[in-house]
Amino acid sequence: MNLEFFVISLLNGVSYGLLLFMLSSGLTLIFSMMGVLNFAHTSFYMLGAYFAYSISGVIGFWPALVIAPLIVFALGAAFERYCLRRVHKFGHVPELLVTFGLSYLILEVVQLVWGRATVPYGLPEQLQGPLFSLYGTQFPKSRSFVMLIALLMLLSVWLLLTRTRIGLVIQAALKYPEMVEALGHNVPRVFMLVFGGGAALAGLAGVIGGNTYVTEPAMAASVGSIIFVVVVVGGMGSLAGAFLASLLIGIVQTFAVALDYSMIHVLRPLGVAVTDQTFGYPLLKLTISQVAPILPYLFLVLILIFRPKGLLGTRED
Repeated sequence: MNLEFFVISLLNGVSYGLLLFMLSSGLTLIFSMMGVLNFAHTSFYMLGAYFAYSISGVIGFWPALVIAPLIVFALGAAFERYCLRRVHKFGHVPELLVTFGLSYLILEVVQLVWGRATVPYGLPEQLQGPLFSLYGTQFPKSRSFVMLIALLMLLSVWLLLTRTRIGLVIQAALKYPEMVEALGHNVPRVFMLVFGGGAALAGLAGVIGGNTYVTEPAMAASVGSIIFVVVVVGGMGSLAGAFLASLLIGIVQTFAVALDYSMIHVLRPLGVAVTDQTFGYPLLKLTISQVAPILPYLFLVLILIFRPKGLLGTRED
């Protein structure tokens, strides 16, 4: 493994991990406050990308970077106010079902409006090309922009939750909603704003992830399962845990995809005779890159077995 491969793969892994964090942070905030696992969360990510695509075609990418997440915020807040709140009193199963139904509704609307094919949501001129080259291998500006936005978002959320009155009310409403309501605060409105804010974070991830990767109707499903892996591995309701798990999964999966080694390559230099008669030979032939997609789920299983609360989780449920 040379320096060029290591540095570029590490940066790509961090970039992908930070995009996962942008997605998982909103889901973590919603769950930590409301106890709702929002199955439609990555659908808001998809909406952010499609809204940005349409808006950037009219007034440019940079206004879309602000406007698209605001539209997603409004949609998320409206969904919580007029739909989710009505089923909240019936328990977690109806909440899961209504968000599950919303994800399919959004998918059908997206395909109806923008079609089933990939849309040409391209990078703005300022983000095209490489940021730097290392021994001939380039690291694109777009991925460095993803990293920048994700870190700014992390800093903003942390400052909001720990350094502002609104953040104190949100944290208090998390643990003592009755007390906060008795002090005169509108707790349902706080829940609505938190749900809308979580959706907006997903929408922001869609704005910068849609043109960095691809914008298509399948984009929500492609990251949906991995986001729940991040939330569970990091610890249900833990923002710091989601950040750690996102980076860990992003880096591990990126390196795994780039490695074309199998267990046979490892065992033979050690003097172990491996032939097609060896027990488990088909499995030993599999390269690391071939098993890379299942690594996060393997990690999830191990976490659930040995540390059910997750890396930094504190919740019992």
